[in-house]
Amino acid sequence: MSDFPRPVALAKINSDGLVARVQASERECAALAERMGIPAVLSLECLFELIREDDGGSIRAEASLRAAVVRECIVTADDFETPVEEEFTVRFVPSGQETDNPDPGLPDEIPYDGDTIDLGEAAAEQLALALDPYPRIEGATVPDLEDDETPASPFAALSRLSPPDRTRH
Repeated sequence: MSDFPRPVALAKINSDGLVARVQASERECAALAERMGIPAVLSLECLFELIREDDGGSIRAEASLRAAVVRECIVTADDFETPVEEEFTVRFVPSGQETDNPDPGLPDEIPYDGDTIDLGEAAAEQLALALDPYPRIEGATVPDLEDDETPASPFAALSRLSPPDRTRH
């Protein structure tokens, strides 16, 4: 079951295409944040332009995603809010008719069964793909590890100690 289901009947997509907007509720945003392992999804909205392709079953989707999320900075470990804006194209194809072409320039394919496609799940997947894997608060810099005073080994710290005074009896 999808955290953000927005099924669209294929019958609604005529030769002129269909424009559809999906927006996540507060509950759906919370479920998406948990699924993606981030502190919060504050908002998620996606506008789709759906176009039937000539092959009889595929639907091309040109989409514009806008979201606001809370991430944890990898440098400071502080939470911060950041916008996500992504333009993308995907193809909904009947299950079993996906292509094996590994060309990264081609749109991703999303298989579907039956007579509906799920725009909410497509938007959720694109949001996950658009998230920076190394989120940083603006201006946060990684410390220079060369200046670290940590000894190379536990024995390096011992070597800096002065030897015991052996002259006393």
